Amino acid sequence: MSLEQRLLDDLKAAMKSRNELETSVLRMLKSQLMLKKTEKEGVKELSDEVVSEVFAAYGKKIAESVDQFRAGKRQDLVERTEAELAVIRRYLPEPASEEQVRAVIAEVAASVGAAGPQDMGKVMGPAMARLKGRADGGLVSRLVREHLAGK
Repeated sequence: MSLEQRLLDDLKAAMKSRNELETSVLRMLKSQLMLKKTEKEGVKELSDEVVSEVFAAYGKKIAESVDQFRAGKRQDLVERTEAELAVIRRYLPEPASEEQVRAVIAEVAASVGAAGPQDMGKVMGPAMARLKGRADGGLVSRLVREHLAGK
């Protein structure tokens, strides 16, 4: 079953069970997919990879909202937004741990022959490709910098 079909099935179930939060979040994810389809013109079904990218982008926006609500001391909104984020995360791949990210960076750095900080671009591209959807770019960038500075 495709990720998009799973979303639609879960949306139907949430609507039947009258789960307002889940229904709201799944409808928003569905609308994000519809937007992506209109951008791609004529595409009837998106690949699971594209669907996952759309969900990850939307999840990142929601996570940023949580930070802003926390800074604004709006605990009521923090709790609701974190609950929304929990629903979104069910559709995302398992995030890579920091150790896993470090291992990928070490492998990539060795394979491209990175010699120091000047080779950051050589490592970042392939590392992000291997960690796509599983690690935040900021974390990968920081760990690549640390790895290359230690060489």
